[in-house]
Amino acid sequence: MAYRLKEVARKPERFSSGHRMCAGCGAPIVVRQVLRALKPEDHAVIGCATGCLEVSSFLYPYTSWRDSFIHNAFENSAATISGAEAAYNALKKKGKITGETKFIAFGGDGGTYDIGLQSLSGAMERGHDMVYVCYDNGAYMNTGIQRSSATPLYADTTTSPAGSKIPGKMQWRKDLTEIMVKHHLPYVAQTAPLGNMKDLYEKAEKAIYTKGPCFLNVLAPCPRGWRYDAENLMEISKLAVETCFWPLYEVIDGKYVINYKPKNKLPVKEFLKTQGRFRHLFRAGNEYMIEQIQAEVDRRWEELLRLAGEA
Repeated sequence: MAYRLKEVARKPERFSSGHRMCAGCGAPIVVRQVLRALKPEDHAVIGCATGCLEVSSFLYPYTSWRDSFIHNAFENSAATISGAEAAYNALKKKGKITGETKFIAFGGDGGTYDIGLQSLSGAMERGHDMVYVCYDNGAYMNTGIQRSSATPLYADTTTSPAGSKIPGKMQWRKDLTEIMVKHHLPYVAQTAPLGNMKDLYEKAEKAIYTKGPCFLNVLAPCPRGWRYDAENLMEISKLAVETCFWPLYEVIDGKYVINYKPKNKLPVKEFLKTQGRFRHLFRAGNEYMIEQIQAEVDRRWEELLRLAGEA
């Protein structure tokens, strides 16, 4: 269906206000738009790994979730939702359940790239009809801003501090979107909260209503871990896309589609300089760090163009 902002905005909220997420956090924006893609008549079962989103949105007896919600352990959001989906199918075959129920798991990068990768891979390989949404904020933010495998090279975190001995995290970030593509899923997409949310909404809708296991990797900036002022959230998301640090693309039954190609691709330093976690990169003598990051961003972008047949 065509994206009509006014119609989408009138759809009922399924993730309510009053949660305790930080001002300027990308995660609740991501959740609201993903759930808004559900048809109003459809029920959803939501699983959420331990993390910022869970502890801030569900504090018994209060909840921001208006669909069925399961808080599970840090490492098993995908396993929990795949089990719920299997139980639903069994009950539906017996005629004990009617109506449509959709199954969606949320996890941060710590609970997805790292500690939850095993259960995610298993659920995707088994072919459950579910969507896994990673809100990628690039570190273990809930427990103190420790580095994860989603943390970019040279980012300053509490376990990869930038100082005289090391210049921040010493490894490249893992490309989880491509790992999911290699599971041969019917739908995989990478997106971010931008402007009128068209890209995020349309990809969420495709994922939810595509039969089988689907995966969304969504950039979710964190004001505390990335160190930016709350009002700069959307600008930072935009710069991540305009510099090709975070390309917008989808893979439909193995076919790559790039959803946005910047007319004037910005240098990655425009994205990096907006965040305190990269402040040390702009000190005299550290120019080589920005050059290395730029070279890797360019390499990954060219590889994506090649995969999409646009090189």
